Amino acid sequence: MTKSNTQPSPVQRLRVLFALVLVLFVSACSTIRLTYNNGDTLLYWWINAYVDLDSAQSDFVKADIDRFFIWHRQTQLPDYVSLLQRSKQQLQGNVTPQVLDGIMREVRTRGERLALHAVPQLAELARSLKPQQIANMESKFAKNNRDYRRKFMSGDAEKRRKIRYKKTMEQLNLWFGRFSNQQEDAIRRLSDARPLDQEAWLQERMRRQRTIVELVRRVQSQKLDKAATAAAIEAAIRATFTRLDSPERRAAYEAQTRFYNDVIHLTTPEQKAHAQRRMQGWIDEMNILAREKQK
Repeated sequence: MTKSNTQPSPVQRLRVLFALVLVLFVSACSTIRLTYNNGDTLLYWWINAYVDLDSAQSDFVKADIDRFFIWHRQTQLPDYVSLLQRSKQQLQGNVTPQVLDGIMREVRTRGERLALHAVPQLAELARSLKPQQIANMESKFAKNNRDYRRKFMSGDAEKRRKIRYKKTMEQLNLWFGRFSNQQEDAIRRLSDARPLDQEAWLQERMRRQRTIVELVRRVQSQKLDKAATAAAIEAAIRATFTRLDSPERRAAYEAQTRFYNDVIHLTTPEQKAHAQRRMQGWIDEMNILAREKQK
């Protein structure tokens, strides 16, 4: 799955998970199939935006993406349906931070599985990269970081809390529908009580980017063969997912989990029913996608 350009391999693999299953969390049910069925094209464009593929790379990247989606549709979508069904049942009961943690750990496991499945194809792409393409990737990373700072880190602490709250409410409205003014006030207080972690998140992202750039440069400078390249990429992926449990990352994650747990306990039966219907819609769409033939 040459797909996620060997570039943002680890975390972008989680993003691919969110483009394949948790795209659900940012899309209306009616768009899931459309997005997924055009995912090969979207993924190719995304990779190309990072490295500007040449014609030879373009051919094998497209072939890798096609094979990846066949594998994913046949093996991963049914698994996602099972995960969504279990999560739907769990969220009907007594929701606790431990329940949410268990669900997210299952999501993370699938993200890592997705990344590791791509290792041979990522190795092929990494070995094909030219110096200018690595420079293109660095420039793209830098631009993304500047955009993040502009969108989420400009202004004083109060402005940054407001931006975070607004983004959070967009996600919560998708899940639960409309909230009352009283609920929104309570959610704003809960949101503002969280540490401002935009800078820490950005630094973590930049650390991953440096790892990626250093890795592909080492592949080129040392002329690593495919086996050595694959081993290096696999090690980087595993280290990235393991790092999610590091003390500094774990503290931020637990604060986030507690926040969403508290929000769920603020919701009404009608809002919980709205979330259940949305999850069932995702399950139905995933079942249809899993039965459809690769285009």
